[in-house]
Order: sequence, then structure tokens, then C-alpha cells
Amino acid sequence: MLKRATDIVLVSLFAALTAVGAFIKIPIPYVPFTMQTLMVMFAGLILGGRRGALSQVLYLVLGLMGLPIFAQGGGPAYILQPSFGFLLGFAPGAFVIGKIMEGEKSPSSTRVLIALLLGQGVIYLFGLTYLYLNLNLILHKPISISSVFMAGFLVFLPGDILKTLIAALVAAPIRKRFLSRISS
Repeated sequence: MLKRATDIVLVSLFAALTAVGAFIKIPIPYVPFTMQTLMVMFAGLILGGRRGALSQVLYLVLGLMGLPIFAQGGGPAYILQPSFGFLLGFAPGAFVIGKIMEGEKSPSSTRVLIALLLGQGVIYLFGLTYLYLNLNLILHKPISISSVFMAGFLVFLPGDILKTLIAALVAAPIRKRFLSRISS
């Protein structure tokens, strides 16, 4: 029973942290720069694949139910936002990061970086695909794949590199403390 209660608290905590990350933002066209992906990285690194993904599913469900916890609001109509694909990528991104890290008490820096880069790659795969389809098919704003790549990836690359380095640097001490606390 205690493990289940702990899981519920941790999943809820990381959903809340992702919501907080949505409010730390720099608005730019189509997709705002936020701290959400940093929280997704921490969810995967700290909670593992299953719980990390569940935290992001909970975040997505709460936002779609109407809580204004996304970068530009909330509610079911948010699926029409060009940036919604990135939100869809959060759960699989956290899952990939967490799966790579599971079973590693002291992962190497290389393993952590690989996990973070693959997890972000998944988020970008969902986000860029949705951005392209949304702009071309829903909003009827013809845009090329190269323009989507520029607007949805290259603009964010410096910030995402910084977030990845932050997550990689603090992952080891946080994981060590966290794993020792929940296993005792």
C-alpha cells in the first residue's frame, strides 16, 4: 500500500512540476520556449519509465480537462494548437529516458546524455510532425518541412542543450538521494 501511495504522490508531483514549467516561458511564434521539457527529463530520470510517463499523461489529461496548465491555457480545444504535438511527446519522451535509466544506481554520464537526447528526440518527433500537420491541414497555413524544422527545432536547440546539460549535471546526485529515500 505504501508503494502505491508513494507512486501516486510522485506521479502527481511531476505532473505539477511540468505545469509549473509551462509558466516559465518565452513566447515565440507557434511554440513557446518553456521549462516543461526540463521537467519531463527529470520525470524520466528520477521516476523511471512507467511512472515518468504516467506523470506526463496525468499532466496532459488535467490540461485537456480544462485546467489552464499548458503554456497557452488548457481545455479540449488545445489539441488545435500547433504546439500540442510536443505535449503528446512528453509521455513517450519521459518513458524512453526512464527506461534507459532503470536499474542503474550510478549511471555513467554517457548513459544519462544518451537517455536525455533520445527522450528529447521522441518529443521532437511528435512535436514537429504535429506542427507540420497542424499548420498545413488544420490552420491552412502552408509551411515547408524545412520551415517547421527551423521554427520547431533550431530555434529551441540552444535552450534545449542548456536544459540537457542542467539535467545531466544534477541527475546523479538527485537520483542517488531520491532512490535512497524511496527504497528505505
